[in-house]
Amino acid sequence: MNDLVISLGLESWKPVLTVLLLPPVPLLLLAAAGLFLRPAWLGWRRLLLGLAGAGIWLSACTAVAEWLQHAWLAPPPALAGDRLSRLQQPSAGRPAAVVVVLGTGAEALAPEYGSASLTAASLERLRYGVWLGRQLQAPVMFSGGVGHASLQSTSEADIAARIAALEFGRPLRWTEGRSRDTRENARYAVSMLRADAPGHLVLVTHGWHMPRALRAFRQASADAGAPWDVVAAPMGLAPRTERPVLRWLPSSEGFMLTRSVLREKLGGWLGA
Repeated sequence: MNDLVISLGLESWKPVLTVLLLPPVPLLLLAAAGLFLRPAWLGWRRLLLGLAGAGIWLSACTAVAEWLQHAWLAPPPALAGDRLSRLQQPSAGRPAAVVVVLGTGAEALAPEYGSASLTAASLERLRYGVWLGRQLQAPVMFSGGVGHASLQSTSEADIAARIAALEFGRPLRWTEGRSRDTRENARYAVSMLRADAPGHLVLVTHGWHMPRALRAFRQASADAGAPWDVVAAPMGLAPRTERPVLRWLPSSEGFMLTRSVLREKLGGWLGA
């Protein structure tokens, strides 16, 4: 399906289609359908409104969002312990590893800084990628251009390079600023790194995004005949410590996680 959308030249409409398919839009349409039913169909009206209300409530609960994440996506565990230590060993004279951080959004202008910046989620990924690069003594790449939904002109990778150098004190080795989605992240990053042939390509992204990102990078590596092993380094996996009752009350965090999980599942079904 994703290839069909691209072949029709409708890539720029992907963000719009995604929003229409994710909560709360389908649930609001369900509620609207209930409101416009004929008065004689009171039972159906109550049913549709009840389903819409329950769906909106549950889609904003962290308990539901986390269950969906584990049941549908099953993100890999954090990279730690012996798995992290093994990546520090060089492989047949090649660099032991390269850390590749995937972007997830930028701000055209952050007024407090007077310049473009990364979104909070993208900045979290960059921070972990820089930290991981130090632990592994490995060079770091940031992959992210201007997404389909964005109107800005500066690539996310250029913004990340400035932040990494000036604020984290660790310049990036590579910046890939052409990609607009995960599959392009993989294709362009693999193309840039192929000549360096590291032993491992360590992929940094959020846990909910990791299954689809791993699939894209392993496929792109196989297509390019790249010799490395793609290793998952998910982040954003910290367990919540709030009271149990709060996990079943609607919150912005629960709603955002639910949307992220559903978007990844939808992307997997559509081959994005």
